[in-house]
Amino acid sequence: MQEIMEFVQNHLILSLAWVVLLVLVIFMTFKGLFSKVKLIGRGEATHLINKENAVVVDVRGRDDFRRGHISGALQVSSDEIKKGNFTELEKYKSQPIIVVCATGQSAGDAAAQLTAAGFEKVSVLKEGISGWSSENLPLVRGK
Repeated sequence: MQEIMEFVQNHLILSLAWVVLLVLVIFMTFKGLFSKVKLIGRGEATHLINKENAVVVDVRGRDDFRRGHISGALQVSSDEIKKGNFTELEKYKSQPIIVVCATGQSAGDAAAQLTAAGFEKVSVLKEGISGWSSENLPLVRGK
């Protein structure tokens, strides 16, 4: 124990950085466990789309959406969701919703907004469209 205290005294910044990282890992773990928004993989997303009629909501920009999107996806920008302008999604409140972005990083905020608005089953596609296309899953172009 004395060696640990000596190490902390000699390497204060390194020790503080380690403690901060440990706290962040614990926080993110608990946040993920208790969140109403699930992070799902491509296999589970495919299952939800095919078996449970999940609605895919693509929050990327219009140009990115036209370059390639999941078949049947609805394009609703994350700004519109933040403003509460998602009337076209209201009819899907009880169906599973899969929110998709480019890399899976920015879809979480939009998914949280949808959950707060009363959508029951909201998920985020892990790694977004980049992960989807990296496994050579089909994308629709145009629209």
